Amino acid sequence: MGDDGEMKLRKIVSGGQTGADQGALAACVQTGFPYGGWVPKGRRTEKGKVPERYRMRQHWSRHYPMRTEKNVHDSDGTVIFTFGQPDGGSLLTIDFAKKHKKPWLAVDLNRPQDVAVAKILCWLRRHLPENGVLNVAGSRRSKAPGLHLAVKRVVRDVIRGAGGPKPDSRR
Repeated sequence: MGDDGEMKLRKIVSGGQTGADQGALAACVQTGFPYGGWVPKGRRTEKGKVPERYRMRQHWSRHYPMRTEKNVHDSDGTVIFTFGQPDGGSLLTIDFAKKHKKPWLAVDLNRPQDVAVAKILCWLRRHLPENGVLNVAGSRRSKAPGLHLAVKRVVRDVIRGAGGPKPDSRR
């Protein structure tokens, strides 16, 4: 993958929620990697609105499950980030992946960052097509303080390892 040309990600999508979703978006912005995804109508999150700096598509519904299912459906696979076992919306994301027969991977970021990155890169090689679209989901900030930064670091390294654009400088 990346250096050997086996696979490259084309885009990362998320639902724009605080925590894991916005951590992935921040990694994309930092590295100049293409991103997108569906957010609830009104750009709703638990802390107000998805920041305007993230260019996202608004779903017709204000309810989180609707945009979650749309992002799962429109992507080639989903990685779900949590601290510990998935619960709540993360379990719902897994249910949607199963419903739409899409590959998914739950990643517990209580484990070391390099372990998570290696696990995700291996999974991407096996489950996503060339130029695939990856959906990133997971816990929100109120349920997992610190997850935003952890996801940002992991996704940044995954982008680099999956043949994504290289950043001009370290930020």
